[in-house]
Parts: sequence; structure tokens; C-alpha cells
Amino acid sequence: MSEPGSEGYAASKGGIYSLTHALALSLAEWHITVNSIAPGWIQNEKYELLRAEDHLQHPSGRVGKPEDIARMCLFLCREENDFINGENITIDGGMTKKMIYRE
Repeated sequence: MSEPGSEGYAASKGGIYSLTHALALSLAEWHITVNSIAPGWIQNEKYELLRAEDHLQHPSGRVGKPEDIARMCLFLCREENDFINGENITIDGGMTKKMIYRE
């Protein structure tokens, strides 16, 4: 998803996706997997500034927590998940599927 004026951000995201795919192929012969995570709106030090409406925009009813991202990182690092390779995994509580953002 892009917004006006977000060209640099969009290019960097596209670069991460492409680098993930290329590295996954380049390193596969050494049994190294490469995946990327695209986090959505994640709680940070400004969490208290969020309004109830901000949370309710998400189909999950809340913004993400750092732990949501950490769990996926740990999952991907487990050896039994080595068939997952070259993927960009979006963790956003379904927000990008909704495609409606309120001010």
C-alpha cells in the first residue's frame, strides 16, 4: 500500500521483497532460508497516543505488539520450518486486506 509522497518508503519495501527472493535462491544450496517480515502498525513508545478508533480500524481489534513479530521470527528460525523460503510475511492483523484507513 502506498500513499502520496511515500516513494522512498515504497522503493525500500520493494527492495526488501526483491532481495529476499534473490537471497533465498542464492543461498538455498547451503540450506539457508531467507524470509522477510512486513510488520503493520506495531505498538511503540507512542502507544498511549493511540485512540480507541485506531485499534478498531484493525480487523483484529488492536494494533500489533512487538511480541507478534517476535513469534514469527522464532517460528521461521525453527529447523522444521525450513521449507518456508523466499517469502515476505505480512503481520498486520489483517489491516492491509481492509484497505480503508480513517484519519
